[in-house]
Amino acid sequence: MTMGTMIELRANLKDLKLSTMARNLEASFRQARESGIDYEDFLIELTTSELQARAENRLARRTREAKFPLLKPMETFDLGAVPELDIRLFRDLAGCSYIHERRNVIFLGRSGTGKTHMVTALGLEACRNNFRTRFVTCYGLVNELIEAREERVLQRLLQRYSRYDLLILDELGYLPFSKEGSELLFQVLAERHEKGSVMITTNLGFADWTQVFGDPVMTAALLDRLTHRAHIINCTWESYRLKQSLKEKRSLK
Repeated sequence: MTMGTMIELRANLKDLKLSTMARNLEASFRQARESGIDYEDFLIELTTSELQARAENRLARRTREAKFPLLKPMETFDLGAVPELDIRLFRDLAGCSYIHERRNVIFLGRSGTGKTHMVTALGLEACRNNFRTRFVTCYGLVNELIEAREERVLQRLLQRYSRYDLLILDELGYLPFSKEGSELLFQVLAERHEKGSVMITTNLGFADWTQVFGDPVMTAALLDRLTHRAHIINCTWESYRLKQSLKEKRSLK
């Protein structure tokens, strides 16, 4: 292939927005000549590299948008430390069918049982499957909503939160909300009912949610929406965090 042909082909690939193929073109041609592969295999290798690069870029973009506090992928969660967990359900959730079905997932259990680790891992799987995902603590979201109302941009923020395929709300119940905060959070969740999935971690049983939201009527209405066709996971096991700490200490000996 002449240099002129190579330049023209690279320009065509760039115009078609096949940037990885354009970048790897010369090296791929050289490798093809040296290995003697046919045109079909050459094209498969070239297009596969483009697809892989796009998947990696997409995952990086989705992960940045999600704003996870820490990146804890599925393989870092020790399923053996939580024998009471329904492993089949957890792995099914990793496949993200619940997002297609617009179902919610609620993790109930005391602090230390690995709830945040699990929802982060599932959130990363959602990003890997190209779902728009957002991770935020309940208290952080409420503060964001109150500030948006004060700055007269609340509607814009509500629209943004309605567009996520998966909204992960961490630590519901750790801090109570003001009446205004409760009403705004209710508005976010009501807007998403049967339109997008919500994943929640909480240290409170459903009967105690009025401690956070105050108004029992609003709390009942919220629970009715959230638990409709939801997967509810009771984290009744001993502290996952403590088990992991003990395991790490033993491995250092």
